[in-house]
Amino acid sequence: MNLPTKIFEPEQYSYNDYKLWEGNWEMVNGYPYAMSPSPKRNHQLFSTTFGSEVRNLLKANKLNCNCEVYIELDWIVNENTVVRPDCMVVCGDFTEDYLTFPPQLILEVSSHTTRLRDRNTKYNLYEMYGAKYYIIADCDKKTLEIFELTDNKYKQTDTKQFNLTSTCSIIFDVLSLLD
Repeated sequence: MNLPTKIFEPEQYSYNDYKLWEGNWEMVNGYPYAMSPSPKRNHQLFSTTFGSEVRNLLKANKLNCNCEVYIELDWIVNENTVVRPDCMVVCGDFTEDYLTFPPQLILEVSSHTTRLRDRNTKYNLYEMYGAKYYIIADCDKKTLEIFELTDNKYKQTDTKQFNLTSTCSIIFDVLSLLD
């Protein structure tokens, strides 16, 4: 005799549940994802180096840019989806300790444990909710993919110029960080 499948369906959660959880979690469409233990050294080094380089470029262009770099800041996409990208560039003003609108640029540093989610779930989520640029870096494989949102669809590009807003643009060879 088999038990009804309803018993085995995972429970869905909301942002109010998420706020109570201990540890590092993300949630997509109400389904929780435990974040791996802290990222490997090369993952952290790439992410922080990327963030520092972009921050320096933004500071040099401060008159035209109202953008900041954030490492692992929660983005509350909606009541049932909260993600914490490795690094993101956010333009515009906000006062909360989390983001409620799409960042202009997201970097995810993939590993064997996150590769599928970064390439599929997050790719589709970031595209659907309007993150202008999505970069997937794989330090182990020394690969980099840059996607730019064009007509509401990501198109892969090899751009070095990131037009974050109508007045803020940075030129950055992200691939050089993998050398």
